[in-house]
Amino acid sequence: MSLFSSIFGSSENQITSNNNVNWIPLIFMGQLDEILSISNEKPVVIFKHSTRCSISRMALKQFENEFDLEDKVHAYFLDLLEYRDISNEIASRFKVYHQSPQLLLIKEGKSVYDVSHSDIDAAELKGKL
Repeated sequence: MSLFSSIFGSSENQITSNNNVNWIPLIFMGQLDEILSISNEKPVVIFKHSTRCSISRMALKQFENEFDLEDKVHAYFLDLLEYRDISNEIASRFKVYHQSPQLLLIKEGKSVYDVSHSDIDAAELKGKL
């Protein structure tokens, strides 16, 4: 493995295997209705990731390394290049501006917190729960 790959990961790894997050792949439009429903009982996190972007990979790895909220939230992972239609629907449905990488916190059917790039921080997210 090259130094670059060990730092940034490979673009083929959409969800890294050694992390603290048990990601739920967001791959069907109907899952957005599921997220709305779940968010009435437990907060939901959506991480929108570009598999071709080194900044997105860095933000994802840092978030995964710091994440310790497994029992407090449901965590969904969206490969926005593969599922751009879902990404567009997230922007429309939750009234957020599309960015990549982007982290959204959904509570009671609404996005109550969204950040992107270097502002993605697991400790900050914890404070929003």
